[in-house]
This record gives sequence, C-alpha cells and structure tokens, in this order.
Amino acid sequence: MNCARCLLQLARCAVLQSAFCSNTHSQVNYSQLLILVLRHFHCSPAFAKSRPVPAEFVDDKDKKRDRSLTTHEDLFEQVAKEAKTKAMFNMVVDVFIKRDIRRRGHVEFIYAALKKMPEFGVERDLNIYNKLLDVFPKEVFVPRNFIQRMFNHYPRQQECGVQVLEQMENYGIMPNIETKVLLVQIFGEKSHPIRKYQRIMYWFPKFKHLNPYPVPQQLPKDPVDLARFSLTRIANDLDAKVTVYQLPHVDITANGEEITLPHIVGIQSPSQMELLAKHNPRRPVFVEGPFPLWLRKTCVYYYILRAEPAPPNEKVEEPFDPERCLYYPLQLDLDLDLDLGDEENFDVEDLDEGPVFAMCMTSQGDQATLNHWISGLQQSNPILGQVPTLFRLDTPVRELQASDDMEPGCACRNENQREESQPEEQPENRMEEELTRGQSMKQ
Repeated sequence: MNCARCLLQLARCAVLQSAFCSNTHSQVNYSQLLILVLRHFHCSPAFAKSRPVPAEFVDDKDKKRDRSLTTHEDLFEQVAKEAKTKAMFNMVVDVFIKRDIRRRGHVEFIYAALKKMPEFGVERDLNIYNKLLDVFPKEVFVPRNFIQRMFNHYPRQQECGVQVLEQMENYGIMPNIETKVLLVQIFGEKSHPIRKYQRIMYWFPKFKHLNPYPVPQQLPKDPVDLARFSLTRIANDLDAKVTVYQLPHVDITANGEEITLPHIVGIQSPSQMELLAKHNPRRPVFVEGPFPLWLRKTCVYYYILRAEPAPPNEKVEEPFDPERCLYYPLQLDLDLDLDLGDEENFDVEDLDEGPVFAMCMTSQGDQATLNHWISGLQQSNPILGQVPTLFRLDTPVRELQASDDMEPGCACRNENQREESQPEEQPENRMEEELTRGQSMKQ
C-alpha cells in the first residue's frame, strides 16, 4: 500500500510539473492528465492474468510457413524444377545451410531430405548422407554430465540421427570414418547414434559377401541381356546353355503392316536334354506360365516346358555311380546303431512334381510366340516332333503385350476345363482328343 501511494504522489507531481513548465499551461486540463497517467497503475485482475497478444506483421505468416516440413519439400521442388540430380540435391542442402547460421528447423529439413533422396537418385551415395549429418549444429547436443547422458539428452535430434543411419542400413551403405567423426561432434561418444553406428560396423562386414548369388545394383536395360541373366540365375546347372531364338525386331507384312516381334530367350542343360530324350512319346508335355521372378524392384516372367510325373509302374530307379562325385557322394551306406528311443520309420512327404525340360523368357506370352520357342527346341531335341505339346497359359500380366482378341492359350485352357467338367466322358477318348489337338498345334 505504501508503494502504491508513493507512485500516485509521484504521478501527481509529474503532471503538475509538466503543466506548469509548459508554455500552454493555461490550456491543460489537470484532471485529464491525471486520468491518463493513472491508467497505467489501475488494471483489472483478469487483464493481468491474460497473456499479451504479440503484434503480427505482414511477413510473419511466411516465416512460420518456412519452418514446416511442407516448405522444405517445396524447397526441393522449387530448386529442382528442370532436373532432379545429385548437383541439385547438394544445392538445396547448401541453400538451407547458408540461410540461417543457427540451423533452425534442421530436423524437419533432414526428414524431408531423406524422403526426397530416391527421387534424386542419391539414396546410395555415402557423401550425401555425411552432408545431411553435417547439417546438425556441432557440439550443441553433446551431454555434459552422466545425468544428461542417462536421460537421452535431446531425444528428437538423436532420433533423427538414428533415422539417417537406418536409411543407410536399408540401402546397404556402410559408414566410413567421416560419419563417425560427425556423429561424435554432434551427439558425443556415448549417444544412441554412435551405438547404432557401432552395430552397423559390426554386422555389415559379416553379411556383406554372404550371398553366393548376388544381384547387381544396376540391372541390364536390354531385355535380351536381362532375360539371359534371369534364366542363368534360375537354372541349377552351370552347364546350362542359353539360346536366343529370336531378337526383338519389326517385321513388315505383304500388306505393308508393321508387326513388332518379341524376343525369345531359352535355357536348357544337358541333363534336361537326357530326360527329354527318355520321355515316353505317348505322354504329352506342357508349356506353363507365366511365373514371376523378382530381381530387386524389377519383375520378369518365364515359361517352362514340363511333363506330368511318371506312373509308379513306369519308374525305373537307376543305381548311383559312387565315383561320379568324390566330394559330394550321392549315396551313403552307413550302419548306425539305433537307440531305444529311435524310430526306424520316418514320415517324410515326398511330392513328385514332374521333370522340367526347358525354360524361356519372352515379352509376349501368346501361343504363337511359344510355338516358335518349341520349334527352336525341336532342332536340339528331335523327340519333340513325336510328343504332343499342350499349352496351359494363365491370363496375361501387365508387363506382357496382350493382343486385342482373346489369348489362344486361354482358349486352350477353357477347353481343358470344359473337358474336366464332363465326368461322363471316358478318359480314353479324352486322351485321344488331347493328343490330336496337340499334334495340330505343332503343325
């Protein structure tokens, strides 16, 4: 109360002094001046508890919008309007670093950059990841004592650093010594990103060359080379021979129409040729497909030439040659003593799916194209001229070029389904019709 009275007295004195010292003191209203001064001292409790509303200028909304994640993504789109390359990505990072010395909004920018890396084609570049880590302010998020280190000092920034390392791990990029130096400068030696770095450096050298059949990062763009690589990967025999039966080209008919002919690439091993030569000519062979094969993000399709499993009365078991392979014997005769709890009989499900004689890949999986493949196989396998060939083709996939009319293979499959739906027909007549139709297809 004494302080308030003193302030009121000082206010009255200031008003009187200003009124008497001015040249126009006769025109000054003493009561009005006193009310203006006392307004600053008498305020309601509600006004004192309310928060002051800051003044907003014209450019304040633009500054707030610049701090959001959407603006960082727009920054990538604005800079890289013409082409999205590595140089453009580096330019965006340099623009952000030079815009603010305090690197405000760096976490949102790094998340946006990680999301945009596949579009710019730099998701497998180690230098780009090190440059993103360099965006963090240095020696700011380092814990100063054991309590800060124990309670996850600056968790949001550490989670962002771990996310950068996880994306490197997903793409198979191994960090280097520069990555470790940056992480130590940013988060310290006992932080979560450093532990993530140590786990990557422990496990990556162990699993780097573990796959005996690695897939290259850049697959061949030529469809013939891609088909040759895929078929070699599928085949389980190193002696298998890849044959190109037809290259993709444009043919002009007598009427002047242009017809695009697809490529046909096949593979067959010597053991498959022996099995096909021993095949019973009275039993048909089947062309089936397409079956998918994924090579990283590319999906290709292949077709097989196979036969049904032989009946039990026609199976002939050939004795194994013990000297055929010295390192991996095909038959072992071991006389082991059985214990009391051992069983002599084992329930093993043995499923015979039938032999596979050859495989091929083509960009157009219709019956005419696959007939051309069978005709090419007939030159090295003369028995195909005596064996009926039936086509079991599924519906064409998106990557395959479908004709305007219905696929002949689908029509053949519908005929087979129609025959199966008639149980009153005798199996002997059905087999004769299949043989007749298969011979007409080959002709």
